[in-house]
Amino acid sequence: MAAAEPFGLFPAHVLRSVRLSPALLRVTLGGERLAKFASGGRDQSFSLFLPHPGQAEPLVPAGPDWFARWRAMDPAERAVMRSYTVREQRHAVRELDVDFALHEPAGPASRWAAHCAPGDRVLLLGPTTAENKSVAFRLPPAARWTLLTADETALPALAGILRDLPAGHRAHAFVEVPSGADRLPLPSVADGRVRWLVRGTRARNAPLLDAVRAAAFPPEPGYAWLAGEARGVRALRRHLVRGRGWDRRAVTFTGYWRQGASEEDLRAEALAG
Repeated sequence: MAAAEPFGLFPAHVLRSVRLSPALLRVTLGGERLAKFASGGRDQSFSLFLPHPGQAEPLVPAGPDWFARWRAMDPAERAVMRSYTVREQRHAVRELDVDFALHEPAGPASRWAAHCAPGDRVLLLGPTTAENKSVAFRLPPAARWTLLTADETALPALAGILRDLPAGHRAHAFVEVPSGADRLPLPSVADGRVRWLVRGTRARNAPLLDAVRAAAFPPEPGYAWLAGEARGVRALRRHLVRGRGWDRRAVTFTGYWRQGASEEDLRAEALAG
């Protein structure tokens, strides 16, 4: 991509990986080009291109028409593309942390993360300016408190939001995770209250939906950020807007994934629609 555009392609490589919990693995990426990658914090997202097994690097064409040419390639050969959150960026040392939710059965991205090694090469498509459209969380000036909901796939984004909230801002966070061992520290200067909801053998989204429906919230104007599995996110939004009378403009919702569909399926639907 041209340097003047707000997004660019950034080659990087694996520096290290560490298991945070049974459900989450953190991979730290490095590379000199990451100096120009501009994370806006909060729930900043980017696209990560990964190689297939047996490939030395992700296959992505060069040039201004690279995306159209990448789409035209054989899916078994072209780089796997997945969307992720910037968990933390350290500009001074050209490092960036990405937290992967590990699934069973494993998809191509979680399988890559589980087996990656220092030196493995990847490619990032991300912003060159901090204020960009891939930051979805936008706290309205009138909001006196914030509601945050997430499953394990949206936990890295929720953590970034809590980290960046203003000191003293009231936040009510509901996080659904597979097991009690998946509870993680969530540092924040905000007045944050985090309720961990262990799914265990219950149906996905059920603990989160039940907890939010039963919760008592402050009467002042609030702002909601909802992220995770698409069907659960839509159900939460309906509850807030129809059940509690929230203004639609005060609710930001994002389906990070949809049960039974791959990211390729969702991307094809978006392009067709």
